[in-house]
Amino acid sequence: MVIALTGATGFVGSHVADELSRRGYAVRCLVRSTSNRRWIEGKSYEVVACNFSEASSIAEALRGAESVIHVAGVIAARSMEEFMEGNVGFTRRLLDATRQVLSSGFRRFLHLSSLAVAGPAPSLDRPITEESPLRPITPYGISKKAAEDVVNSAADVLPVTIVRPPAVYGERDEATLPFFRAVHRGIIPLIGWSAKWISLVHVRDLARGIVDAFESDATVGKTYFVSSDEFYTWKQIGTTTAAIVGRRAIPVIIPHTVVLGIAALSGWIGHLQGKAPVLDYHKGRDIIQRYWICSTDRARRDFGYRQNISLEEGISNTIEWYSRHRWL
Repeated sequence: MVIALTGATGFVGSHVADELSRRGYAVRCLVRSTSNRRWIEGKSYEVVACNFSEASSIAEALRGAESVIHVAGVIAARSMEEFMEGNVGFTRRLLDATRQVLSSGFRRFLHLSSLAVAGPAPSLDRPITEESPLRPITPYGISKKAAEDVVNSAADVLPVTIVRPPAVYGERDEATLPFFRAVHRGIIPLIGWSAKWISLVHVRDLARGIVDAFESDATVGKTYFVSSDEFYTWKQIGTTTAAIVGRRAIPVIIPHTVVLGIAALSGWIGHLQGKAPVLDYHKGRDIIQRYWICSTDRARRDFGYRQNISLEEGISNTIEWYSRHRWL
């Protein structure tokens, strides 16, 4: 079976490609001509460059594929318009292109979304579920919710499945690298005086869950959280990391007002430079929330998902990879 995969040059997508290949699928990576292909070079994937701004170009790249797994997306942008274009416009064109080349043997369109579409949970004993009302609090979350709406609107024509991960970490990840670097230098950065609880999934657990959801007939037309079964605090993550790297690390509390001030300044500088800032005021609001947690009960029930990689094992593997590649 040929599976067309977007986002294969990125962190999560490259691991999804590896998992698909491991299970014997023929992987066709749809990439931009300017994409950095470091994670897919030297592997047995078919790599097709196409213009993601044109449905006709995407359709040509999809021809002959029996399924689509859509991982690509925009996590940082200069404006709401850029978020909407990268996460909604591209998804709409990909769906349109899929319908253009749809064959009778088409198996699945799986879309990778985010916990951000639902917003933070109200309390530790009330994690977000797939039935929770959607209350995104950032432009990113709003755009990913709109992308889900586009995918669900195609469910009468295509067999669709949506997977929502929470925070993701692991080998090849640059987003959580600054936290691990800080701990390696002896500091555990903690946001605010109250504990922040998160669901945190290792990228290989996520990739496995995505492919399991893709393969299951029970998941058609449904949405799932693929996450850790446990919830963690950043202090717990930091102390676990310190123990693994063999360093004494001191917790340093950064008040919410300082976080929001730095975030706003970072966003302003990014705007002046014409760059998409990784940290801006909206991201600042995101990281000061107390409960970014979700339940995996539906995924467990429908396709047997379980967290296989413990926090200790996941951090150990990640630190070892960072060290080997001289990122740490």
